[in-house]
Amino acid sequence: MISENIEISLNSQLKLEANASMQYLAMASWAEINGYNGVASFFYNQSEEEKTHMLKLIKFVNERGGTAVIPSLEKPESEYESLQDLFTAFLNSEENVTNSVNQIVFECLEAKDYTVHNFMQWYVAEQTEEEAIARTILDKLRIIGSDKGGLYLFDRDIKNLDVKNSDS
Repeated sequence: MISENIEISLNSQLKLEANASMQYLAMASWAEINGYNGVASFFYNQSEEEKTHMLKLIKFVNERGGTAVIPSLEKPESEYESLQDLFTAFLNSEENVTNSVNQIVFECLEAKDYTVHNFMQWYVAEQTEEEAIARTILDKLRIIGSDKGGLYLFDRDIKNLDVKNSDS
């Protein structure tokens, strides 16, 4: 059985994952409208990945005897000044999710809930990857600057970025 405090924390995480999914969907739409089809594809995939993270939490909470709460979602930001701005928002979102994951892990250790702690280790590893990807992309965009040819190649090449688009 899952403790009430940890259930609340997991439901908060579930909401973060759902909001991230919608945020990335809005980012994909912005990129598509602005002619960055590769970036749009990247964010459509990210949106699906966050949805998968949310579903994983729903199933886990319910299986552990808790009640997963399907959240109402906030309207995501839909306007960005540049790709740099877009990917900075992506990194900020991932850092926010990481902070929440770390807090849940801390709560699990305090409560000696090693089952949830073990489950959350998947999210710890996932967030390490997500933040690394965001930082790598931002580094590339800093190098490119406002060079239109560089941005064109970046958009084309982001489709080939070594990013897992499914959760195994």
